[in-house]
Amino acid sequence: MSKEILIKKYPNRRLYDTSASCYITLDEVRSLVVDGSPFKVVEKKTNEDITRNILLQIIMDYESGDGEPMFSSDLLISFIRNYGESTQDSFTSYLEQSMDFFTQQQDILRDHITKPTIENPAEALMDMGKKQFDLWQQAQKQFFTKPDK
Repeated sequence: MSKEILIKKYPNRRLYDTSASCYITLDEVRSLVVDGSPFKVVEKKTNEDITRNILLQIIMDYESGDGEPMFSSDLLISFIRNYGESTQDSFTSYLEQSMDFFTQQQDILRDHITKPTIENPAEALMDMGKKQFDLWQQAQKQFFTKPDK
């Protein structure tokens, strides 16, 4: 695994990649995310970790840009309603598990599509469906299981 990249945000709102010794844009930070490169963004003056703020800024730029937004108003309302509620931890856990499940589904689909030869396409689709169903059941079981007291 590669070493975590340290990015410093200066008062002029510019981002500086300390490993490459150059200023970078939010688009380049997004590329780090897409590439799976570990990074951390800190405020230059205070050394405060502001990685989440930068990630939210990237999402905001994409959501308010020219393309099709990913989050509907109803979904955003659900997010806001769960802040500070007793269900916040459960909601967060559910979202994380759902994203893990979605990523695993994408990996399975990618594996099946990139195989050089598929002898029986129907069997391959059944296998993929079973794996997805098993992953979904596992995620649901974890979400609905009461924690031990």
